[in-house]
Amino acid sequence: MDLRIFTEPQQGAAYDDLLRVARASEDAGFDAFFRSDHYLAMGDANGLPGPTDAWVTLAGLARETSTIRLGTLMTAATFRLPGPLGVMVAQVDQMSGGRVELGLGTGWYEAEHRAYGIPFPPLAQRFSMLAEQLEILTGSWRTPVGVTYSHEGEHYRFSESPGLPKPIQTPHPPIVVGGNGPRRTPALAAAYGTEFNMPFAGVDDLAAGRERADDACRALGRDPATLGRSTAQVVCAGRDEAEVARRADAIGRDPGELRKSGLAGTPAEIVDKIGTFAARAGLQRIYLQVLDLSDLDHLDLVASEIARQV
Repeated sequence: MDLRIFTEPQQGAAYDDLLRVARASEDAGFDAFFRSDHYLAMGDANGLPGPTDAWVTLAGLARETSTIRLGTLMTAATFRLPGPLGVMVAQVDQMSGGRVELGLGTGWYEAEHRAYGIPFPPLAQRFSMLAEQLEILTGSWRTPVGVTYSHEGEHYRFSESPGLPKPIQTPHPPIVVGGNGPRRTPALAAAYGTEFNMPFAGVDDLAAGRERADDACRALGRDPATLGRSTAQVVCAGRDEAEVARRADAIGRDPGELRKSGLAGTPAEIVDKIGTFAARAGLQRIYLQVLDLSDLDHLDLVASEIARQV
């Protein structure tokens, strides 16, 4: 099982906080550092000092790390036009030496759209925008240099675009399509995704999602084994019960609730649950949602006592 670090900086983190965690994740041997793409804090968090833009952040991290992969869970299709987004992702891929991955979803947080003046169309339209963006991004990146790319769609029109710059990774950076929708999300993952991510889902839902994604792949003539499967889960590990309780309290959560809904407990407990995810849902990767960005010892514990066993 591949374990990746996943952060939620809209809850309150500056760029320097993210750089510290990204470097610590790299030093600990984690494969990737991902962040959410949000502009507004959730729940009771005040969000100070204010949001950081996901792709500006990843551009900075691309130059200040050397081996760890970098990406988003998830960039919202509502946030950026597909042309500029393609430029951003390709440029950060170049800046990182080919270490970028794009997680792309419909967007869901209506309050943040209102807060920052971003249109928030109905869900059906957001799915339509997402599908069209995936088509455009993959199509323009795959277009050979010297050949133009055009597209006439419901939401976007491209006329003789040079489709530049090209990312380092060919034919394009890995694309993570994420969400828990039962029909359209697996279909888009099968059509465009490198990986299908069901965030914060339980093992039964993950197993059912696996079957739906398999069916969607087969309907397109794609081998289901070529589509990676993943989830995001909050992590709260401790060497003993007191340490588990301390870390749960630091993020305002109950240890018992976290054991049910996430990956919480001693390393042995978490290793067992990861094994269940792999056996029953066929997962190959878990994004560990780290909510206390000041607790770097937590990363070391997960790396030394959990990652090495899975």
